[in-house]
Amino acid sequence: MNDENKNEPREKAVDEEVAREMEGVPEHLRDDGETEEDNGLEEALAKLRGDLETAMQDVLYARAETQNVRRRLEKDVQDARNYGATSFARDILSVADNLSRALEHVPAELREHEKAKNFIAGIEATQRELEKVFNNNGITRIAAKGMPLDPNQHQAMMEVPTDEAEPGTIVQEMQAGYMIKDRLLRPAMVGVAKKPD
Repeated sequence: MNDENKNEPREKAVDEEVAREMEGVPEHLRDDGETEEDNGLEEALAKLRGDLETAMQDVLYARAETQNVRRRLEKDVQDARNYGATSFARDILSVADNLSRALEHVPAELREHEKAKNFIAGIEATQRELEKVFNNNGITRIAAKGMPLDPNQHQAMMEVPTDEAEPGTIVQEMQAGYMIKDRLLRPAMVGVAKKPD
């Protein structure tokens, strides 16, 4: 016989004795193991559990918001690194344009002149250096002539009637366009082919 079976008759006797003592006691006065204090504790515990769950949810939302703010700040810092020089780059493009125009308009006989030859070579070296600085800073020239018109990179200034190119193809570049990394710095101003009338 195991210990549980030995205690079973004793527990039965105790239960019967308690039942006899409880006879005649009104129902509302009987102690059924739960008191008003127990009910209050259960309610307080349930409220605390609800408060804890709410607090945990708030912590999760706060963490998510903090992570979003951190990501936005990292993106802003990266954009500032990549595109911080945009305004300066736009301003310096006019200098590059004027330098190119000056070199394009130098007559051939002046290029052969002994005194002007070195001066022109210096201007060409300056232009190459400027292009090198542009490349080092992610500023690239947009391909235009012979390309189809891309409204994201080209600005059509006029239509040129011609049979030599497909309609919509760029046949003339009036001003070079540039990108800074993957953003448009300045569109290329171009003339686009159209069928002759």
